[in-house]
Amino acid sequence: MTTPTIGTIFVTGGASGLGEAVALAVRDAGGIPAVMDINPPRDDLPWQKADLSDGAATAEALDRLVEQVGPPDAVVTAAGTDCCGPLDKVPAEEWDRVIKVNLIGTAAVVRAALPHLRQRHGRVVTVGSTLGLRPAGDATAYCASKYGVVGFTRALAMELAGEVGVTMLVPAGMQTHFFDGRDPQYQPGPDAHLMDPADVASAVLLALRQPPGTEVRELIMTSSTEPSWP
Repeated sequence: MTTPTIGTIFVTGGASGLGEAVALAVRDAGGIPAVMDINPPRDDLPWQKADLSDGAATAEALDRLVEQVGPPDAVVTAAGTDCCGPLDKVPAEEWDRVIKVNLIGTAAVVRAALPHLRQRHGRVVTVGSTLGLRPAGDATAYCASKYGVVGFTRALAMELAGEVGVTMLVPAGMQTHFFDGRDPQYQPGPDAHLMDPADVASAVLLALRQPPGTEVRELIMTSSTEPSWP
């Protein structure tokens, strides 16, 4: 059986972390990765600057990327941010930004890409979190945003059934700079079991390579020795 081609994949947050790993995996698989990020990617990849906390600016960045590389065959929403601490200790604007980037930004990208994805029978891969399936104290913004991504993605899959494939990737902790700059109490401990984002990116390729009419709806990726899951 012939492996379906990857095509042109728009990746939010593609300048670092999981997003970067996905973009490089798409490139290595023969596809065309195109990055939407507030920072430029380190590799020489097509890129448009996008602040995912601004829905209108995000849609405009996607339109510019379409002009640059053509319409997407899929969108992977890997951009994400966090702010840790008790609700009454986290500045309101920082708390709100987590919701805007992780949830509102995800919806804005998908909304802007939908005309292209419908026309091409493309795919959406959202990035949730294990903290979208179970709560954690001092993480109200992140949990709220990722619980929102879970609900958004499951509803989207129903809404677009037969038109656009929808997959939700749910990764546990990864070896990225996501935890940099945090108070030590909110950083992974020395015995933390963190995954290589390149391994998680391979799960995204699995979803993108499904034949027409077949979808991987949800994928939970975790270290085999992760003590807090399930």
